[in-house]
Amino acid sequence: MIKEILIKDLSGLQAAAKEFLSLTSAHKLIAFYAPMGAGKTTFTTAICRELGIEEDAVSSPTFAIVNEYRTANGENVYHFDFYRIEKEEEALDIGLYDYLDSGSLCLMEWPENIESLLPEDCLKVHIEVLSDLSRKITWEEKN
Repeated sequence: MIKEILIKDLSGLQAAAKEFLSLTSAHKLIAFYAPMGAGKTTFTTAICRELGIEEDAVSSPTFAIVNEYRTANGENVYHFDFYRIEKEEEALDIGLYDYLDSGSLCLMEWPENIESLLPEDCLKVHIEVLSDLSRKITWEEKN
């Protein structure tokens, strides 16, 4: 079943993040597919804020590849940005599977650069920029 959340503008971002978390709570591995500038990091920041992570602690890990945050409950959240990954081996070198197997929430940007390394249970989420500049977040829940 295809799930969808529409974000009309930034004022709806936090509500969309809250809804997304409630609908995807069974998933720990979430990969965000979207073109440059579509809002992957902005949406990830809103998700982190919903989890009690201070907004100023969240930043795109473009150069570090992975940032680690702590939720209000003390749980780890790993935020990946694979944009600069040229070979999948680079992701393995940072211990990718240690993170993915940790049981912690893993939020991944630019997952297409490590596609064959993603586990089957990874939730693939697409962010689309619509003609009115709103955003449509979609994913498929397999039953």
